[in-house]
Amino acid sequence: MKRTGVMLAAAMVMLAACDETTQSGAAGGPFLSPLPERILTLADPKQDLNAVKVDPADGCLVYRHVGPVETTFLPLRTRDGRPICTQVEAEATPAAT
Repeated sequence: MKRTGVMLAAAMVMLAACDETTQSGAAGGPFLSPLPERILTLADPKQDLNAVKVDPADGCLVYRHVGPVETTFLPLRTRDGRPICTQVEAEATPAAT
């Protein structure tokens, strides 16, 4: 009887880990809406262009990919396979005196 209770508790924990709300924030803030026209023309239309956001780790765009097992964020790519990234401003370096 005690063993069944432990197995039931373990199953509940595993199911709670499957909650999609914890996965939706995995790569940063909310989705870009509407997507800029420039990105729409660059991006491969085979990707989910309704769920795109900027990955704060590298500044590149990622899209939500819903697979048969899990939902994850993948790099948004152009039609020829290049990643689409935001332009990073160069840090100002102090002038030598």
